[in-house]
Amino acid sequence: MTTLDDWVVTACAELGLDPAEVDVPVVLDLARDVAHHVIRPGAPVTAYLLGLAVGRGADPARAAARLSALALEQAPTAR
Repeated sequence: MTTLDDWVVTACAELGLDPAEVDVPVVLDLARDVAHHVIRPGAPVTAYLLGLAVGRGADPARAAARLSALALEQAPTAR
């Protein structure tokens, strides 16, 4: 296990979540797209928004794909 895997397990235990339901690569890809095409501080905020949407019943993969596509439509930044 990596440090990130360990952290996900620990954070999930604290929040009463199943680590198997966390698609880390999808979240990291989304964060990358937002950081590179919108603004760096938008990455964690967008990950939080994804979590809110999923908590309200959105499909995680579909919501992440929609947000990544939206970010990729933006002009790349060096922020």
